Amino acid sequence: MRILGIDPGIAIVGFGFIDKLGSKVVPVQYGCIQTEAHTPEEERLLHVYEGIVQLIDKYKPDEVALEKLFFNRNVTTAMSVSQARGVMVLAAVQKGLPVSEYTPMQVKQAVVGYGKAEKRQVQEMTRMFLKLQAIPKPDDVADALSVAICHAHSYTLKSKINEVLRS
Repeated sequence: MRILGIDPGIAIVGFGFIDKLGSKVVPVQYGCIQTEAHTPEEERLLHVYEGIVQLIDKYKPDEVALEKLFFNRNVTTAMSVSQARGVMVLAAVQKGLPVSEYTPMQVKQAVVGYGKAEKRQVQEMTRMFLKLQAIPKPDDVADALSVAICHAHSYTLKSKINEVLRS
């Protein structure tokens, strides 16, 4: 199963494709979509949308996982990122892909085993899980890969629960 993990943003959208092969996760491709500051928001949203569509078309994921947004301060940023997140979900749904969401605490729990882990711990565990030489930069890319890993772990658990329920 191929998973596209996304760390939503308007300036930087982190993405990471991983393949789940049994109990292993293997990196396929990762990076970011960037938009220029001082560009009209609608143009930035179009750029993000088109970038996600191109990535989906090229790497053909089976599922998409996004980090849920959490803001406690800047409402303006929250609105822009929410709109960007909306175009990402739209791109996935238009391609017929299931979309799952995970809170930062769920991602930390799945990757590190502790829901209040520090960002650096999550990034290091992500690097180790995927056998990468270095932690991907910018941070948004590492975050997207950790969301994909979280989904891979959650998918395994959900599959086992469904097996038990069917028997």
